[in-house]
Amino acid sequence: MLAAVVPVAVLALTWGSDPRGLVLGVVGVTLVLAILMGVHHAEVIAHRVGDPFGAVILALAVTVLEAGLIIMLMVDATGPSTLARDTLFSAVMIVANLMVGVSLVIASMRHHIGRFRRGGTGGMLATLMTLTTLTLVLPSFTSSEPGPIYSGSQLAFASIAALALWGVFVFTQTVRHRDAFLPVKVDTDGDGVPDTELDAVDAASLGANAGEPPARPYDPDSMVGDEYPDDRMAFGWHLLLLVLALVSVVGLAKVSSGAIEDAVGGLDNGQALVGIIVAAVVLLPEGLSAAVAAWRNHLQTSLNLALGSGIASIGLTIPTVAVASTFTDVTLVLGLSAQHLVLLFLTFLLSTVTLASGRGSPLQGAIHLVVFASFVFLTIFP
Repeated sequence: MLAAVVPVAVLALTWGSDPRGLVLGVVGVTLVLAILMGVHHAEVIAHRVGDPFGAVILALAVTVLEAGLIIMLMVDATGPSTLARDTLFSAVMIVANLMVGVSLVIASMRHHIGRFRRGGTGGMLATLMTLTTLTLVLPSFTSSEPGPIYSGSQLAFASIAALALWGVFVFTQTVRHRDAFLPVKVDTDGDGVPDTELDAVDAASLGANAGEPPARPYDPDSMVGDEYPDDRMAFGWHLLLLVLALVSVVGLAKVSSGAIEDAVGGLDNGQALVGIIVAAVVLLPEGLSAAVAAWRNHLQTSLNLALGSGIASIGLTIPTVAVASTFTDVTLVLGLSAQHLVLLFLTFLLSTVTLASGRGSPLQGAIHLVVFASFVFLTIFP
């Protein structure tokens, strides 16, 4: 309970100010704490409610965090803003390269070979590829507006399509084809060890140690610890603390926006660096959960967390930011640069090859990590 009061207190003490130095550091640490708290309480609520509403609540909470950070930093910018594009592209690179790469390396190094279901992961990758292309690639090739910008009608269509795709994905993962997203746990010889030679797509048909469908797409087993430490807390308290965390995140982002703009103003790729930071902070809880799931040999759960986070990030943030831009008169620059298009093409090509086998190796994970390192290096040294 004390941890929930700290972000609110810091927000109240710094609201309307322009913090610098040590005070700015305190605001930054508190902002990260508020994000972690918000995601935690959202996950507890999602687990209590169950699917499909739990998945929706969790996705909406994370969207408020990400979109709130983007909007608060975007409204103070002058001229067209690239922050939404940079943040969402960074999110794609983080989930498809960093999170997937780390998960593959951990699972394959600790358990010899990582196994997952091609049907579920293939569907998630296809959804992520479609959302990314529709929202971040096509704006560079339209002619209604000059530059990599969607017209009003094009932005509205892309927002509706993104929201619809996310909705269909949630329905597929939590209702219609839940078995395609279950961890692979098959033991055909009775030795208590899942067989690594069995094709992952045949796991459901054998039914051995398949387990029950999870209560929500984000398996609680992927969290640190076997149980939520405060799971007995009243549902209403979790909801109240979630609201306080979300308000604190948005408010602290507004408080620190001036200092952030000053810090990146003189850099060639300052907005892109801010985008990486925002995406990394928002995805930190899911990234940790994905790594823990891979350590426990639940590679499918780990990939669900990684790719599902990317789908929710684009599918819900784009419509939210699009609506906000109409009230703030901020022009959204969504189209990627040629350099980023090359990295995106390489990422999706590698992801297709990696996820087509149903098995993960250290080499595959290392390749994805090198691509992510290249993305960060070229952002700093364009």
